[in-house]
Amino acid sequence: MILVDIGKCTGCRSCETVCSFFHKGRISNRMSRIKVLNLYETGIDGAVACVQCFERYCFKCPENAISEGRFGEVVVQPTICTRCGVCVRACPIGAIEIHDNHVYVCDLCGGKPKCIDACTEGAIQYIPSSSFGPANGPRLEEVKASTADMNPSEKRRFYIEKLGNEVRKTWGEHCE
Repeated sequence: MILVDIGKCTGCRSCETVCSFFHKGRISNRMSRIKVLNLYETGIDGAVACVQCFERYCFKCPENAISEGRFGEVVVQPTICTRCGVCVRACPIGAIEIHDNHVYVCDLCGGKPKCIDACTEGAIQYIPSSSFGPANGPRLEEVKASTADMNPSEKRRFYIEKLGNEVRKTWGEHCE
């Protein structure tokens, strides 16, 4: 699983850059499987990538085009996928999108996520699924209830704001 410590994230987008270049040979935040948000009004920056959640909402694919890979990553079979968008609507944090007729979701770069090395602040951490197991993955049912009618961009914003509120509480504690 990819964990982002938004208390350390500077919003530099290096993770987006390396991700899109590694996968597509081009630099494009639309083609990146990790998305950085800069919430200037709150002072929070953060990245969103698939967290291999406990619920596996995206697995509700009507074509059975989505499965779990050997590293716990979400695997989309492009020859089976009809790009119907069920997975996009199902993901509560906006970590899966369709762009240019292709489904974009973190594939953990074959077990060696490139975003980890690109992050000079140490804000991104990779925890192999063998360390936590699918039954212990992050639970997102609370987030899902709040983001059901949102598009992926709105879901990412909601998720980062939610995480950011927790970080901001600790900032206040340090100032007292």
